[in-house]
Amino acid sequence: MCRWLAYSGTPVLLDTVLYRPEHSLINQSLRSRMGVESTNGDGFGLGWYSADGNGTPAVFRDIGPAWNNRNLQELAAHVRSPLFFAHVRASTGSAIQQTNCHPFRHGRWLWMHNGAIGDFHRLQRDLCMAVDPALFSCIEGSTDSEVMFYLAVTYGLDQDPPGAVARMAGLVERLGKEHGVAEPLQMTVAVSDGERVWAFRYSSQGKSRSLYYSSRADTVRHLYPEIDYLREVSDDTRIVVSEPLGDLPGVWNELPESSYAVLPSGPDADYLPFIPEL
Repeated sequence: MCRWLAYSGTPVLLDTVLYRPEHSLINQSLRSRMGVESTNGDGFGLGWYSADGNGTPAVFRDIGPAWNNRNLQELAAHVRSPLFFAHVRASTGSAIQQTNCHPFRHGRWLWMHNGAIGDFHRLQRDLCMAVDPALFSCIEGSTDSEVMFYLAVTYGLDQDPPGAVARMAGLVERLGKEHGVAEPLQMTVAVSDGERVWAFRYSSQGKSRSLYYSSRADTVRHLYPEIDYLREVSDDTRIVVSEPLGDLPGVWNELPESSYAVLPSGPDADYLPFIPEL
């Protein structure tokens, strides 16, 4: 399994979020507290959107561990972004290669995943056959995560991201049952078009991997006025993480089972129910 982070809000240097927190994602790559594995050293990746870019994200991925990669540290100290993804990988069996590292990119979209499709080797052919033939050649690696991404693109990610992910999950559930896989899907997924981030938490068994979102910046400012950098970020700046970046009470909220969040969040609920479309 893996650990990941999605940031949306006031542009910041990437290392402000990736390296500086007490339990940063880089720290989690070596000493995860909530992951299935404590070490996530089978590659890493960054994907980010530029505030003055053309909407297409940049991606940097490598097969080594994140904790000692000097290029990652150098890049993070000089790139400023309003929306970025970061992922550290613990392979569930697929090869350790750049094309299997997250996040995955297609056009303006970024996608990353923690979890697995159960008995993927048994479902892989049927799942791949459901991908739009025009998209099939875009699949570069061998992971279930990338196939999930292109299924979501096939099922209308451009028009309806939550619906596309629900249809993808529904297909995995249906094929799993047809092939006798009792619990075919385990996922926390983040996907973005450069304007918004959608973060999903779902599993067939109802025991999904951990996922947390930060409270609104104005709430955290009220709780901790002594934290200097919070004075510089907008109220709608939010982070979604596989596990909290620190232990301050009131900052991190667990995303409930079978739900999804949208960043920037609306004026009402922080999250909505997620149900696969069978």
